[in-house]
Amino acid sequence: MIIVPAFNEAGNIGAVIASLQAENPLWQILVVNDGSTDMTSAVAKDSGKALVVDLPCNLGIGGAVQTGFKYAVRNDYAYAVKFDGDGQHKAEEISHLLQMVIAQQADVVIGSRFLEDSKGYRSTRFRRLGIRLFEVINSLLVGQRITDNTSGFRAYNRNAIKFLAQHYPSFDYPEPEEVILLARNGFAIREVPVAMKERLHGKSSISTSLSFYYIVKVVLAVLMTAVRPRIREE
Repeated sequence: MIIVPAFNEAGNIGAVIASLQAENPLWQILVVNDGSTDMTSAVAKDSGKALVVDLPCNLGIGGAVQTGFKYAVRNDYAYAVKFDGDGQHKAEEISHLLQMVIAQQADVVIGSRFLEDSKGYRSTRFRRLGIRLFEVINSLLVGQRITDNTSGFRAYNRNAIKFLAQHYPSFDYPEPEEVILLARNGFAIREVPVAMKERLHGKSSISTSLSFYYIVKVVLAVLMTAVRPRIREE
């Protein structure tokens, strides 16, 4: 199934759903509307191609994604893909991530904008500096180079889905913390190159003025996760 967390993405969500449906009509698309104040939910429902879960208030990306994982566990999905609702990911690249998970080469596969043969939009210079900082910190903490810790484009197997349904990080921007949590609990993580598109509508929830604040906040969350005892039993 495809988990699409969305907050105020009315201008993008219709095209996102259409691209996923065109790529594979058999995919179950779950849009988790995270308390949007615009028409995100209505546009997603009007598409007729997605199941929409409306959260009663804005929980943040962590709560929205965990809702998707809980739905996947309840309905016994073997694989799940997290695919952002802002229109910046390409549906045709989902198969690259899923193939590696299905082949049991990894429990979790991250679509990376920063591998050598990746192309496309790579965000602003300041945000790239933050991403580079997470690369250095997380790679040291997990003993493995992860180039795109903030990527919202990821594929998961059943074991990872069940684990994250219970333990997904609750911070606003949980992706770097998720990497540490998974690695510390014995999950195999790989990356594949993907191309990212620039969003056409709306704006990122992280403004330039708030970027430094969130970088500090996420770094602290990552370090706290790194010193927590292992959750998953051998």
